[in-house]
Amino acid sequence: MRTEQISPRYVELDSWPTDEILAAIYEGQLEAAAAVRSALGAIAAAVEDAVPALQRGGRLVYAGAGTSGRIAVQDGTELPSTFDWPADRLVFALAGGLDALVRSAEQAEDNEAAGAQAMTDAKIGADDVVIGIAASGTTPFTVGALRAASAAHAVTIAVANNPGAPLFEVARHYILTETGSEVIAGSTRMKAGTAQKIVLNLFSTAVMVKMGRVYRGLMVDMRARSAKLRQRAEAMVSEIVRCSESDAVRYLQQADGDVKTAVLVGLGVGRSAASQLLQRHEGNLRAAIHAFTGQDD
Repeated sequence: MRTEQISPRYVELDSWPTDEILAAIYEGQLEAAAAVRSALGAIAAAVEDAVPALQRGGRLVYAGAGTSGRIAVQDGTELPSTFDWPADRLVFALAGGLDALVRSAEQAEDNEAAGAQAMTDAKIGADDVVIGIAASGTTPFTVGALRAASAAHAVTIAVANNPGAPLFEVARHYILTETGSEVIAGSTRMKAGTAQKIVLNLFSTAVMVKMGRVYRGLMVDMRARSAKLRQRAEAMVSEIVRCSESDAVRYLQQADGDVKTAVLVGLGVGRSAASQLLQRHEGNLRAAIHAFTGQDD
């Protein structure tokens, strides 16, 4: 596996000056980001397949072990706060359980049956989207999870950093970011991990955009649960409606803090009618505004 290979360039790394060590690691991070470029088409195909399933009520499911699993959990846990994605439509299948987030459980990743059982326990079905992440692409737990999810007709997506990975054989979509050998041989928390994080950022964000949870580059499904977020919500309503911040505060109060509803109220839609309008258009603010005004903005 290329992610495990020793690079001749770095065999004397521990004898280098600190600035040269840092420069080498930094260059590796740039290489990781560049490796994602060739995967954009595969990511787009996965997004286009995932969105209809999620619109039917499916769940986002992340499966992985070790560093890959932790990166997956990090991506998923950001979705409720950023896009108000329902927590009950998120599933995390982590080798060793969620305790493995803070305490390594390396042996757990070798159990393919446990990965499959995690999918059975989660009652994975055809409307679910299951993302399996493994730098090597060989991790038995993750292979087992994706194999079982594919058998349940879920939308399955494999993310790995080695070409020809077994993980790719058990998924509907595969996303390869070929990051090669690490500065520290086998330490896939570095280049491979960075590429994985970028892939998941791109995938989950694009999914949320396509599902109408973003409007004009703003996270309009965000829930204002803190002073900072309340200020952000006020600024968004003010920007979209083109009103004063004091008016934005009033619209948000009328809308019980819901940004999309507040925008429609600010545009002249009644509170109840705004909710119904959004419901008719599956929460898509652009479509709701167009229906009310005949214009996109």
